[in-house]
Amino acid sequence: MKVLVIDPKIAGISGDMLLAALVDLTGSSELLVPLVDAINDLSCCEHFSCQVRDVDAGGISAKKLILDIKEKNHRNHDDMRSSADSIAKKIGLSETAQQKTQSIISDLFAADAKLHGSGFHHHEMASVDMLFDILGSISLLDHHGFLEGQIYGTPPVLGSGFTRIANGEIACPAPATLEILCRHQVPYSAFPADMELSTPTGIAIFANLAERIVEAYPPMTPLKVGYGTGSRSITGRPSVLRVVEGTNFDAIQDRIIILETNLDDVPGETVGYTLERLREAGAVDVYVTMASGKKNRPVQILHIITNQLDYPGLMEILMEETGTLGVRILDIPRLVANRSRQTIKVMVGGQEFDISVKTSTVNDNIIAKKPEYEDLKRIARILKIPLNTVREEVIRQLHN
Repeated sequence: MKVLVIDPKIAGISGDMLLAALVDLTGSSELLVPLVDAINDLSCCEHFSCQVRDVDAGGISAKKLILDIKEKNHRNHDDMRSSADSIAKKIGLSETAQQKTQSIISDLFAADAKLHGSGFHHHEMASVDMLFDILGSISLLDHHGFLEGQIYGTPPVLGSGFTRIANGEIACPAPATLEILCRHQVPYSAFPADMELSTPTGIAIFANLAERIVEAYPPMTPLKVGYGTGSRSITGRPSVLRVVEGTNFDAIQDRIIILETNLDDVPGETVGYTLERLREAGAVDVYVTMASGKKNRPVQILHIITNQLDYPGLMEILMEETGTLGVRILDIPRLVANRSRQTIKVMVGGQEFDISVKTSTVNDNIIAKKPEYEDLKRIARILKIPLNTVREEVIRQLHN
């Protein structure tokens, strides 16, 4: 599975820094040409052009975007959404990419509305370069498959000193930046630079892309690194945003809920009936283990594997049927193989049957093929032969 690490812990993040870093990583500056053309077609834009340059950013070679913009007017929130939709369709963004774009724009304007009420108060909130930074970054990520992988981020540095807003200067971070960080509960880090290092646009893109914020890079095999820089330089530190492409064990990240309770005075029939009800109510699995409880009394521990959506109803059944006074709730992460199902035809005992087969893969390698138990049982009953005989014959055919 593809992994991308966005690393604004070095010198912060802005929209143009991220886009420049992604251009450096992917070598796909030509993908920006249709975006530039689409922006020039907007009624609010008289002229828009972009050059990508190689620069020295504090000792590290990085990409930098040089924009030439002439705008006619400012736009409102609905116009910006409409423009983003129009451009996204022209440049062929996927549905996922379009949703990410709209979420980023929504965050920016929600922060603006909370701080200033209705209407626009900042040029940058209505500028075509904001659209360029957002759509350009999302376009490159979409084209190279990063939106289908895992995206991590390090805690961004925000800077210090003062930044200018509509009515004067205010201490960093900018109010909109802080609002978006709060909205997504993104932790940040500190670096005593007397300037704004992370902008609202950069933070909005970052917060909507990074699925997890990590202090250290996640386990992965690194493949490529890209560096982007903006208009500001930092004394004593490279003024770059670093992005790292890697790959990791291709399994699906998931979370499960495990419910547990100790039963030491419940009749076996009641336990059995409770297991039936829990399975019928949608539990992924239910099982009982034996243990020693208080005063060395034997107890049964009833375990239920379920999900975030179903666990309240299953917990109610558990308490209702057993009378238990407490249930332990464990929220546990897990990795699962990619799984798919298909129906195939098999020959058993001279007859043809349809069966469902579940195939599990990791890194595009098949690790298991498992026939559906209910189908095997059905065949065994029809042919009046042992279940193991059916299973062995079906598995033999699956591997031929």
